[in-house]
Amino acid sequence: MTSQPSKQLPAGLRDRVLERLGFRELPALDLAGLRALYAAWCLAVPFDNVRKLMALRNGDGPRLPGGDAEEFFHAWLEDGAGGTCWPTSNALYELVRAVGFDAQRVAASMRDLGLVNHGSVRVRIDGEAWLVDSSWLCNVPLPLGDEVFVQNGAFAIEVEPVDGTHVVWAHTPPNAAHLPCRIFAGSIDHAECLQRYEDSRTRSPFNQRLYARINRPGELLLLVGNTRWSRTAASLDRRELSADELCESLNRDIGMSEDLVAAWARSGALEASLEPPAGPKPPEVTGVPPSRRRPVM
Repeated sequence: MTSQPSKQLPAGLRDRVLERLGFRELPALDLAGLRALYAAWCLAVPFDNVRKLMALRNGDGPRLPGGDAEEFFHAWLEDGAGGTCWPTSNALYELVRAVGFDAQRVAASMRDLGLVNHGSVRVRIDGEAWLVDSSWLCNVPLPLGDEVFVQNGAFAIEVEPVDGTHVVWAHTPPNAAHLPCRIFAGSIDHAECLQRYEDSRTRSPFNQRLYARINRPGELLLLVGNTRWSRTAASLDRRELSADELCESLNRDIGMSEDLVAAWARSGALEASLEPPAGPKPPEVTGVPPSRRRPVM
């Protein structure tokens, strides 16, 4: 591969990551190249809280794992681990920037609550902005323009411009409907990304039970607690798993190494994932995505 060094991500590590993602050369710095890179990410890098749960339970170090992109990618290459929104979005940002794209880290408000609780990545190509989100894993970059965007099927997601921002409506199991997330117009730096990640120690839906998601061609795979979800354009399958089946699914479906799964189980996170969710329920969503609204008469 031709070397284009990044100040943050060494070219050698960048190339190892790209090779694991299926690239023999750098993606083209156009929309087709971004589409190819993001689609490969969605099929290979999980959104999960495995290492976070281990760190919270074991008290491993002063920092949560994965906040540094180099450490994140070494863990992924070795054990197949991903992370939650702050570490995965930072890693994806560093990768697309190391390839040569004009990228920004961005903050967002999941459920559109007015508070910052989500991180993502915005890429600019030929004057247009595109969102590549490491949590929704929607397979295609989302246009952040003046028009409403709608994608149906297994990876249902919609985008609408609202008051100088964009609201993304994503529909994933086990949610019964689309949930909104407001993408703020500005950008954030690595220090804020790390601080937001550390703040999630005390307030996050990913601190008790397992959450792990990855894509297959035409299929969304998700583990929530001990429930396995599989969604395609034609069907939605839900199955409760035993402790052994859950560990097997993390290895077989999500792609994590047996060593990492065993360490996760020893931390007590497996037992916690078999328990009912604790804490208050999130606020009810009253809005609906653009495609479900009645036209104004």
